Amino acid sequence: MSDNRTKAEILVGLLKEKHLMVSAAESLTGGLIAKKITDVSGASAVFECGVCSYSNRIKHAVLGVREETLSAFSEYSHECAREMAEGIRRLAGSDIGIATTGIAGPDGGTEEKPVGTVYVGISTKNDTKSYLLSLGSGNSRETIRELSAEHAVAFAIEAAESIV
Repeated sequence: MSDNRTKAEILVGLLKEKHLMVSAAESLTGGLIAKKITDVSGASAVFECGVCSYSNRIKHAVLGVREETLSAFSEYSHECAREMAEGIRRLAGSDIGIATTGIAGPDGGTEEKPVGTVYVGISTKNDTKSYLLSLGSGNSRETIRELSAEHAVAFAIEAAESIV
């Protein structure tokens, strides 16, 4: 059987079925994850909160990302993505927290972390993970952000499937 639903539709359906809530802390994606989820009819049953935490000040003040994390690892790191995901999950009281941070370009990349370097954090009550995506390879800023949001939703589906 073919499933023509979007990833966001699959996520919302799965969350409804399992009576779970999701929240998003977005830097790089600037609200695209929240948009994808809330574009799905009935998403209000599973999504209450999204924070666009573009600045480090908001990452720290609202999401609780530690200053030490930002100083030692930068906002473009596994550590920051995990703390953002944990912070949004706590703030919203949700079952799953999604976070994105990275370098969409066209400026801001370095040799160590080129444009298209993206970190996605996923937090549940049992575990917090982060994923590194390398989406540069000539992709535009818009494409990097779109691909990041799609991957983040896919990682949230995996997390929801693992929650019993």
